[in-house]
Amino acid sequence: MPPKVQQKSKEQKMAAAMAGGKGKKKKWSKGKSRDKVDNKVLFSKEQFDRFHAEVPKMKLITVSAVVEKLKLNGGLARRALRDLEAEGKIKPVLISRSQRIYTRNVAEGDDE
Repeated sequence: MPPKVQQKSKEQKMAAAMAGGKGKKKKWSKGKSRDKVDNKVLFSKEQFDRFHAEVPKMKLITVSAVVEKLKLNGGLARRALRDLEAEGKIKPVLISRSQRIYTRNVAEGDDE
């Protein structure tokens, strides 16, 4: 048979609470949470046309700019930008492991 657990009286509980040490636990804040965005992983016909119309006219073209503007997934934006580069509609400025920066192709007829 397990030993009996001695119950504390009300006075003993009050005395323990007044002694300090075991007050209320600190409530940690949950922090700020961002809303999860639902970006597309495939082009629709309208998005594809909008991509080919708007992106070659942008002065600074990055993956994050395309993701924000067209609500696309990052992988889809990277792939589409590589296709635009292969077609000659945009030209690379900086290509590194982590970031690709493109600009519009001014030789195509976009004179400033």
